[in-house]
Amino acid sequence: MTLGTVGRRHIMLVAGAGAVAGGAALLWQQRGMFDSYPQGSPLAVELDALPEGKLLTVEWRGLPVWVLRRSAAQIAALAVHENALADPESRQSLQPPPCRNRQRSLRPDIFVALGLCTHQGCTPALQGDSGFLCPCHASRYDLAGRVFKVGPASTNLVIPAHHFETDNRLLLGIDA
Repeated sequence: MTLGTVGRRHIMLVAGAGAVAGGAALLWQQRGMFDSYPQGSPLAVELDALPEGKLLTVEWRGLPVWVLRRSAAQIAALAVHENALADPESRQSLQPPPCRNRQRSLRPDIFVALGLCTHQGCTPALQGDSGFLCPCHASRYDLAGRVFKVGPASTNLVIPAHHFETDNRLLLGIDA
């Protein structure tokens, strides 16, 4: 038994409609994933072994969370490229209120963010002192998680609720 042209077209139409419906359902599910900065389910992170310039990735609530210990030179460099950023003052971004500053952090030397690109959720990679680069669609972020105007991402990386219990102990999930 062979399919005629009309039968093949019908199958392709049904398959295409199913793919569109599945994609729409996925987007609908993720649409409200971060209506505010993530909170809850505390996780302690020890920082005493984290050297300057190094990125630590931990899993919290099933999400990759970055903890970066920035050097004084990396902190100073955050002011250099602000005219190339989409949201340099983080007005459209999700972060706890105390993190609404140039460093987007509670302490200038420690940067905490979800390690997910705000375009489609891929995991960007640290590119030395130049920031983070998303391998999926080339969105770029500085070392404060602020997105550059080039690339499809339009919002800065999400900063979860966190605070410091001690100088070298970070608690994710609970506001300062």
